[in-house]
Amino acid sequence: MPGGRRGPSRQQLSRCALPSLQTLVGGGLSNGAGLRCRNSSALGLSAPPLTALITPDPVRHSRIPDLPLDSNLLFEALLFLYLLVALFVQYINIYRTVWWSSYSQPTASTTLNYHLMDYHLAVFITVMLARRLVWTVVSEACPLSPLRYTVLVVVRLVLLTLCVCVLCWTLVHLFREYSVLNLLFLGYPFGVYVPLVCFHQDSRSPSDCMFSEPDGSDVPLRPKPFLALLREHLRDQLCGSAPVPAHSCPPAPPSPDRVRSEVQQLKTDFNRRIKEVLFNSLFSAYYVAFLPLCFVKSTQYYDMRWSCEHLIMVWINAFVMLMSQLLPPRYCDLLHRSAAHLGRWQRLEPGSGSNAPQHLWSDSTIWPQGVLVRHSRCLYKAVGPCNVALPSDVSHARFYFLFHKPLRILNLLIGIESSVVLYQLYSLLRSERWNHTLSLGLILFCNYYVLFKLLRDRLVLGKAYSYPPGHGLPVKTP
Repeated sequence: MPGGRRGPSRQQLSRCALPSLQTLVGGGLSNGAGLRCRNSSALGLSAPPLTALITPDPVRHSRIPDLPLDSNLLFEALLFLYLLVALFVQYINIYRTVWWSSYSQPTASTTLNYHLMDYHLAVFITVMLARRLVWTVVSEACPLSPLRYTVLVVVRLVLLTLCVCVLCWTLVHLFREYSVLNLLFLGYPFGVYVPLVCFHQDSRSPSDCMFSEPDGSDVPLRPKPFLALLREHLRDQLCGSAPVPAHSCPPAPPSPDRVRSEVQQLKTDFNRRIKEVLFNSLFSAYYVAFLPLCFVKSTQYYDMRWSCEHLIMVWINAFVMLMSQLLPPRYCDLLHRSAAHLGRWQRLEPGSGSNAPQHLWSDSTIWPQGVLVRHSRCLYKAVGPCNVALPSDVSHARFYFLFHKPLRILNLLIGIESSVVLYQLYSLLRSERWNHTLSLGLILFCNYYVLFKLLRDRLVLGKAYSYPPGHGLPVKTP
């Protein structure tokens, strides 16, 4: 009848009669999450579940082959050899002579000004560059017989004693010949490492900084002493790569709390590895290319631009070599798998999803792709196939962006190393001085080996990831 009371329209019934997402994905309504309608806050409806329609598909991962990886001892030996070559090249750039000119000049009889070199400084730099190799030789454990183990312990003690004696001998001579200002450059990296690394602690939530007593009360955790932090970071610095964290992907989807906890552990481990790469690459470039310039006499002329360019090249090459060793393909695949389970949320502008169903975010729900949720008075849209990340956590979004594509880090390293090689080839074609040609030729041989390993891994992994996830068997490459 025209004057009678009207019932709810068809659009209102269809908008408010939908089951909540907790029911659709198989969860309960105990957390208060429900469908947000235009005229009501949250509704928990007992509608029949439609799990088969919007339940997220289980994440399937590609299988990658076991690529060969250099052992710690072999890698440290190759890195030390490369740094020695780079140090020799820097000394050529600084103390070169015009050896092809007339022999009447005293500096023309040899290719380098050997009388201007400080051999104590060269020995000191060599010992500092060999610290990782020496520590790897000392800390490498292998099952041996008691007699061989005793001999190995004696050899380690002799090696450490020899390095300490040589280091003290060079320091005594350097203190006698140079001023205090020059000597400050010898330990500058360690002075920067202690306040920036040892005093830095990863950010934690307040709940992570509390522990429970038997009576149920919460007591804040005390910060670690300075000596404990220094000893821990020095051990991480010298020991090299740490064991890769384990990743478990059972047939059933893992719980959201377990995924977020695993991502937090991997994020901490990844930050520690990146910190180690940055410090060691800068440390190598400092002692190889910068420290020799600090002890050059004021009357000595050298090409400043070419020496600075060599400094940048050494830092980039050491960075790529350490990244390829500390972030192997198996470790990058582990990060990719965790990012696939984590997912990502895209923040939407207010009013952009007013006509679509909206839900309250719950930390115990695996949200499918395309769902709109509200968290902290903001609207978010699920981007990944499975989403358990905290919508307002920027670190979760950054983790997904970096690792949801498994070849992103490898492609970045290949791009950096290829650019360095191409620039060095271009400089080699335009070089007119014999020291430029010799230095570029020596460094290029080292860069070719690094680029070959990166391209080999990219070719094999690109083929492996091109297959559908869950198909194929791992193949061991020779």
